[in-house]
Amino acid sequence: MPLTETAIKAAKPAAKPYKLFDGEGLYLEVAPAGGKWWRLKYRLAGKEKRLSLGVYPDVTLLQARKARDDARRLLADGIDPSQQRRRDKLAETMAAGNTFHEVATAWHASWSRTRTPKHAAQVWRRLEVDVLPKIGNMPIASIKAPEIVALAKAVERRGAHDLARRAIQISGQVFRYAIGHGLTDSNPAREIEAQDVLAPVKERNYARVDASALPQLLLDMDAYGGHIITRLALHLLSLTFVRTSELIGARWSEFDFKAAQWRIPAQRMKMASPHIVPLATQAVAVLRTLQQSATGRDLLFPGKHDHEKPMSNNAILYALYRMGYKGIMTGHGFRGVASTHLHEMGFDHAHIELQLAHQERDKVSAAYNWATYVPQRTAMMQAWADYLDKQRGHSITLPALLECFNQLANFLRATPLDCCLITGQHFAFRPGRRPLAQLDGRRECALLDALVDHRAGQPGFLDHQW
Repeated sequence: MPLTETAIKAAKPAAKPYKLFDGEGLYLEVAPAGGKWWRLKYRLAGKEKRLSLGVYPDVTLLQARKARDDARRLLADGIDPSQQRRRDKLAETMAAGNTFHEVATAWHASWSRTRTPKHAAQVWRRLEVDVLPKIGNMPIASIKAPEIVALAKAVERRGAHDLARRAIQISGQVFRYAIGHGLTDSNPAREIEAQDVLAPVKERNYARVDASALPQLLLDMDAYGGHIITRLALHLLSLTFVRTSELIGARWSEFDFKAAQWRIPAQRMKMASPHIVPLATQAVAVLRTLQQSATGRDLLFPGKHDHEKPMSNNAILYALYRMGYKGIMTGHGFRGVASTHLHEMGFDHAHIELQLAHQERDKVSAAYNWATYVPQRTAMMQAWADYLDKQRGHSITLPALLECFNQLANFLRATPLDCCLITGQHFAFRPGRRPLAQLDGRRECALLDALVDHRAGQPGFLDHQW
């Protein structure tokens, strides 16, 4: 006969434990001390086993029957309810010890191996600022979609609409890592569409001039009155349409003048795979002129104050500002300008995309794609340079050699180099016999005179030790 709450409450302790049966293996064991324990007796693989279901009255009669029914369903599937309970407890223990912060740290360590240090640092910074303060201390298996939405909305409220969407995206990557390692069963970020929970944002492209304004921009660049190095950087950016960060970090060791190619290593590329930039004759001319102002360092565009680091990322942008293009053109805008016009000129979309290094490639495809269609891309880059000359109305006005010399002399006055050896058209500074501080005014004047003599074609300058 099934038990009732009245019968259970009326059960008194005896000298020895005794059982009150409810049915289908469920019974209540009454201990001599007065405790009442729910037990389930079952058989599996011919063996009799018992499972504790809790203490009465903490576990009511109805709750005990439900637990019995759940256990019998597991038995019907061939699962031992006792073993399943141990697995569940182990999963709970692991989940409590695997917070989102801990899993995100492990994911980032794995994910960042194939990314550039700069990109990896940026992604971790987004996690630190936007995600970890909200859900970092929560067991990853306990996090639900509303928590992800809440953190994204918090980012959105400060006006960072793009970062709010990225917070959902990065969280989803961490959850996928956790699923793969058995730390959770679901990815709540996958259940969320940013467009459904965040306010719509008008897509913003980098500012760039339209076709009608391109000729004047090229003329303004040609007449730019700022530093020669910045002027040459603008020209090289327009001819190669690489990313600004890729330009300012360029090193002479990356250039193969014989092949007329600039080979940017994978660690400097956004997509973490090497990139070939075919050099048009105009780009080579810019680089040769840039060599005339070289300081012997590997960087093409050293910083103004620290010559061991690249120039500021804002140098190009502020030069465009000074030319009157604030809000009209950016360094990144050259990429959009080139893409638009090259498509209009009839070049293959695949060739243009490869040259823009847009594809996010896996390791295998990257090994092939970075050198794909190089002959076609070389012809395209030369056609692009010729097109810019046509829009400008003439070829690039390169700085006169003496102008480069003067900037080089200014560098000498401002830089604590040990000494200098100036050779031919490429001015390289190497350790010499006398510290620059010991060069008096007469020697400095003699150096400048020798530079002028060399410009005039007179002998007595090459390979001179100052």
